[in-house]
Amino acid sequence: MSDSIIIIPTYNEKENIENIIKEVFSFEKTFHILIVDDGSPDRTANIVKSLQKEFSEKLFMIEREGKLGLGTAYITGFHWALERDYDFITEMDADFSHPPKDLLNLYDAVKNQGADVAVGSRYIKGISVVNWPLGRILISYFASMYVRTILGMSIQDTTAGFVCYKRKVLEKIGIDEIKMKGYGFQIEMKFRSRVLGYKIKEVPIIFTDRTEGNSKMSGGIFSEALWGVLKLRFSTGKIKKNRKIEN
Repeated sequence: MSDSIIIIPTYNEKENIENIIKEVFSFEKTFHILIVDDGSPDRTANIVKSLQKEFSEKLFMIEREGKLGLGTAYITGFHWALERDYDFITEMDADFSHPPKDLLNLYDAVKNQGADVAVGSRYIKGISVVNWPLGRILISYFASMYVRTILGMSIQDTTAGFVCYKRKVLEKIGIDEIKMKGYGFQIEMKFRSRVLGYKIKEVPIIFTDRTEGNSKMSGGIFSEALWGVLKLRFSTGKIKKNRKIEN
C-alpha cells in the first residue's frame, strides 16, 4: 500500500501513457496511479489495461464515456481516492509537461515541510517553460498575474495543474461545488484552499511542452477561466459560510 496516489486524466494519450506510468513506478518511493480516461478514440485505455497485468496492485483506471472535461475527471478521481486510504493526492498530466521526478519534491513539501497544498510552479523562479512559443508564455504568465490581482492571491502560478493535496484539503474545500471545469478548475481549487486557510507552497519545476500527442487547450477553456475568476472574486463569504475548517 502507498500513502500517495497520482491522478492522470487522459484523452488520446497513446504516445505517452505507457512511458509516464513506467517512469512514475521506477522511483524508490512507491506511488499508485489512477488513470481517468474519457473514452479515448486512440484506445489509450487498452494500453493501460495491458499494463495493469504487470502493475495490478498499484495501477487503477476509471473509464468514462465521452470527453467530459478536465475538472470533472479530477473530481471523479478525488472521490475515488478519498474512498480509499490515501493521505496525499496529486494531479498530473500524461504528456511529460510535468516532470515525473518532481513528484518527489511535491510529496516532500506536504509530507515534511508543513504545506497542505504543493504546487509545481512554472513562475516561482522566473519563467521556467520550455518549447512554448513566446505568445503562449506571455498569455499564461499574464493570466496568472490577472488572477492574482483579481483574487488577491500570492501564488505565482495560479493555473498550474501539477498539484499535490493533503487528504484533509480535498475533504473540506467542497470539490462538488467547483463551478469551473476546464483550466479554470485549477484556479478555483487553489482559491478555495487559500480562503479556508490552508498553507500553499510553490515548488519550482521546469515545464516542458508536450512532444507527443495534441494539446487540449481551447478558446472556450480560456474564456471560462477569464469570466470565472470575476465570479470567484465575490464568493469568499459563501465559501467560508458553507465550508468549516478545523483549527
